[in-house]
Amino acid sequence: MRRDFLKLCGLAGLGFACSGGLSSLLRADTKEQAPYEGPYYVVFNASGGWDTTYLMDPKGIGGINRLYEEGDILTQGNHKFAPTEKHKTGGMSNEEFYKDFGSELLVLNGLDYSVNNHSPGARYMATGKLDSLAYPTFAALVAACKGPTCPLSFLTFGNYSATGNIVAMSRVPYLPSLQRIANADSIEGNQRSPYHDDFALVRIEQAMKDQHDARIKQPALPRQERAESMLYAAQVNSKAMERITPHIPKNVPKERLAQQGEIALASFKAGVCVSANLSIGQFDSHANNDVDQMKLLPEFLAGVAYFIRRAEELQIRDKLVVVIQSEMGRTPTYNQGKGKDHWSIGSIMFIGPGIKGNRVLGATDEKQFGVAIDPKSLALDKEKGIRVRPEHIHEALRQFAGIADHTHSKKFPLGVADKELLQGFWG
Repeated sequence: MRRDFLKLCGLAGLGFACSGGLSSLLRADTKEQAPYEGPYYVVFNASGGWDTTYLMDPKGIGGINRLYEEGDILTQGNHKFAPTEKHKTGGMSNEEFYKDFGSELLVLNGLDYSVNNHSPGARYMATGKLDSLAYPTFAALVAACKGPTCPLSFLTFGNYSATGNIVAMSRVPYLPSLQRIANADSIEGNQRSPYHDDFALVRIEQAMKDQHDARIKQPALPRQERAESMLYAAQVNSKAMERITPHIPKNVPKERLAQQGEIALASFKAGVCVSANLSIGQFDSHANNDVDQMKLLPEFLAGVAYFIRRAEELQIRDKLVVVIQSEMGRTPTYNQGKGKDHWSIGSIMFIGPGIKGNRVLGATDEKQFGVAIDPKSLALDKEKGIRVRPEHIHEALRQFAGIADHTHSKKFPLGVADKELLQGFWG
């Protein structure tokens, strides 16, 4: 590696010490990639299992909840939700969230997770496939189909993030990390402290391009060819990544989802990212369910709201598709520790262009069991309807994103029969 590095310096007519390592060489003097202009897809994960009866599927009967009764349930348009303003310890209440976003919000209740364990549940909700570890998450799949060459095509901040080996997974945990990546040719990401002067970079990049062009004409083993292609992609992407810098906020928000959101939004705005998987945990409220959920649900909703509003400030909200989910629900009964255990019935929410809001599909009964629906009319049908499972949602998402017939999607079939396809799901 050192010998090759020195050879490159010689080819470029340069001799210097590289105190910053080799990162400054991973650039290429080629045509800069055109920015990806949307749609942008973001999946919010309430990791651990949220209590949907304290959010979009309120009950207030049979001891299912202890903070409100049936007569306290609130409405906003067609939405019914639990009152949380008096119980939250911070963040955003249900009242605020539905007032601001109810008209855009599509809710499905009675989603059948089929399992009540975290790992398979998270995998099932992320991919639409329960019995395989090979399937990519929807966020990874849509990134591979729509922007596989984007530098940060698929961003993830945790939760289940499998890619199916069809797209690279990118993790950028902190905004300062994004600053360094966006300005890889500067010391610690500081644009005022470049490793090399512009004239030196131009000559280095030209030498690397010439070397790459010469190598691709020579026969090579597939593994070597792939490695060289990945290296060259890194060189090309370096220039594209510089577009992120103007969109990195000077003030770093304190909230967990807001921090993740700023990284994703800057990457979306710069056109270097297609999808992002955002997540916060600790929803697994086996003890003190009400206390934990009233802390976490408002924090979660506040993060979603922050993301949407920042997207509007960046003028990309009209291209933003939002999925809001968890891998399981909480039981309709409390345990001895005032907590709720795992429940295999839950809900999911959506906001975005092309999604008709102010709609609630599906339901759970008075004992919090899912109610079947007619996939054609989407009306409740206890006798002849189907239990909506994650594969139905993912098939609908693939259709919505226009990737159902893509080669990558066909490589990972979901097995949903035509008669079970959710018709008119997006309105």
